[in-house]
Amino acid sequence: MTADEALARLKDGNARFVAGQAKFPTVQKEVLAELAKGQRPYATIIGCSDSRVPPELLFDSGFGELFIVRVAGNVISPEVMGSIQYAAVHLQTQLFVVLGHEGCGAVQAALASVRENVRERSRIALLLDRVTPGLSQVDASLPTETQLTAAVEANVRWSMHQLLDTPEGRARVEEGILRLEGAVYELTTGRVRFLSQA
Repeated sequence: MTADEALARLKDGNARFVAGQAKFPTVQKEVLAELAKGQRPYATIIGCSDSRVPPELLFDSGFGELFIVRVAGNVISPEVMGSIQYAAVHLQTQLFVVLGHEGCGAVQAALASVRENVRERSRIALLLDRVTPGLSQVDASLPTETQLTAAVEANVRWSMHQLLDTPEGRARVEEGILRLEGAVYELTTGRVRFLSQA
């Protein structure tokens, strides 16, 4: 499956989800037996750990269709980069989507740490340190809710930048082997808004 075909499949799945026509799969022993032999996901999703944002459901995908990497704030760390590289090299997924979401608590906490000098516990602070560089262009004079919306999108773009700012990432994109998309999930509508179309 090409990256374009994979992206169309994600969009179709999200459209079914939003329309209330999702075909959430039931577990069939034959499918599980086949997947036990190996996986061939058609896309890799780098998303937030938020319990309200399960990519398999949002994209109406079945077992073995998506390779999911989830961490609060969809931050990019060495472990996340290793997971993504595994997906590219060993699973040969061509489409990678950084999926942020409205009202992200990690992004909100990162804004608070920068704007209001709010301090978090040490491990949370380390996580937020990976988010804050991407928020530097968010206008502090915006209303709080508008500022958070802008920050969520900025964080997605920051994660994308980090993925492309590697020799491997640049080379694969230039070769046309992989496609990287950014998206934001709207909690109130269920819609996934792709930033390339925003």
